[in-house]
Amino acid sequence: MRVKMIVAIVRPEKAQDVKDAIHEAGFNGMTVTHVTGRGRQAGLKFVNRAGEFVVDEIEKTKFEIVVEDKDVDTVVDCVCRTASTGRPGDGRLFVLPVERTCRISDYLTDQA
Repeated sequence: MRVKMIVAIVRPEKAQDVKDAIHEAGFNGMTVTHVTGRGRQAGLKFVNRAGEFVVDEIEKTKFEIVVEDKDVDTVVDCVCRTASTGRPGDGRLFVLPVERTCRISDYLTDQA
């Protein structure tokens, strides 16, 4: 069986919607991590009475989902439709090959 890892970095306010949509599409296994970073957006600049304040690391939520090759397009479509606001900073999605996978709890029994 060939599998891919989908890594999606989305706005935190869209995270629950994305998680629900992935689950409703029939995919339960995922890792969700709260991360910070920046992309083309290059941070946010705020100006107030005290002066200028730049936030160059923006909070995002990262999803890692491993699926069979045949399911990649379904999950990508699901994430992109759900996470999109049409504004800069919506996030990025990457599809990566997975060379090997094993269930840690079964590893020792598989080696016997």
